Amino acid sequence: MSDTTLPPPPEAPVLFEERVADNGKRIGIATLNAAKTLNGLSLEMARLLDERLRAWASDDAVAMVVLQGAGEKAFCAGGDLHSLYRSMRDYQASGSTDVRDNTYASDFFSVEYRLDYLIHTFPKPVLCWGHGIVMGGGIGLMAGASHRVVTERSRLAFPEITIGLYPDVGGSFLLHRVPAHAGVFLALTGAPLTSGDAIHAGLADVQLPADRRDDLDAALLLAAWTDDRHANADLLTKVLEGFAVPATPGPLQGHRGAIEAACAHDDLDTVLAAIQAMPGDDPWLVTARQTLEAGAPGSARLAFALQQRVASLSLADTFRLEYVVSLHCAAYGDFAEGIRALLIDKDRTPRWRPATLTNATQAWVEPFFVEPWSAGGHPLRDLGNDTAPRTER
Repeated sequence: MSDTTLPPPPEAPVLFEERVADNGKRIGIATLNAAKTLNGLSLEMARLLDERLRAWASDDAVAMVVLQGAGEKAFCAGGDLHSLYRSMRDYQASGSTDVRDNTYASDFFSVEYRLDYLIHTFPKPVLCWGHGIVMGGGIGLMAGASHRVVTERSRLAFPEITIGLYPDVGGSFLLHRVPAHAGVFLALTGAPLTSGDAIHAGLADVQLPADRRDDLDAALLLAAWTDDRHANADLLTKVLEGFAVPATPGPLQGHRGAIEAACAHDDLDTVLAAIQAMPGDDPWLVTARQTLEAGAPGSARLAFALQQRVASLSLADTFRLEYVVSLHCAAYGDFAEGIRALLIDKDRTPRWRPATLTNATQAWVEPFFVEPWSAGGHPLRDLGNDTAPRTER
């Protein structure tokens, strides 16, 4: 194994290297390097990843890319909430009523969503090692990879209802496509997925044993990579198949029938009541109900409304829609309050506004979808003009 790049400083937020395979082709490796924060994605990290991925996309010597996280606990547990919180507090103190004036949030969501879409449309195989915790923004990075690997210790979730947000990073698009209406359940409860359930939900492709990672790395260097991206994708599939193990079905599949019955309704109030009335008292279901009960009513309304709206949208249009909603959430939603209660003051007693679903009506949610730009002025207007994501090919 040889490395063609000088080692970056150990404190760099993302580590990049290129390993040379036996036949001379290169494998680009990007490592999220913030293990203390479970590799939470910052704006700087997103910009670095975007820049390097675009360079690797145009480099004929690079056959494939690996995305991974530092440490053994997480691939990526979400976005950098502390920086977003500071930007929201500054915006609120400014007295502005223009959601675009939170420049940090505007930049963060724009860069993050473009990065996610780039991975969905990347012209070469991308292996994401989704070991450990993969939540929110971590799923945004992982979802578009051509080869999404989980291990027996992977746990995936969209827990945004606990912080006054909603499943963004394309989550509306992804969850709408989970079988048996289970995506609605996952958005409303933040319930975690085991590796088997993640594969069932379409958020992962294959399970490998965590302790075979070194063997996998060695096999990747021995593979006969070519200049043909399709052949390389097939080759990567075969390499992974050599290490794959069956993934045991998790509680999402165990409760499939009850979840489908509860979440098939078009009315949110009916869905929420049905989830709370679901039979069973295993810890996974009990925690899901408790999270729903304690979560932001506005987030529940937003998540539900978004899954209904994206039914006929492309992934690019979904990112454009989510960008508008996210800016409104950063301006006057419960997002700042949710972060305060969970990470800043840590009192875990958020004061949601609206406090109940009765007040989080369909009329209440409509302003979140209002674009602050004139026609043709959306910052993500060019997204998807050239390439369709794998999910739409």
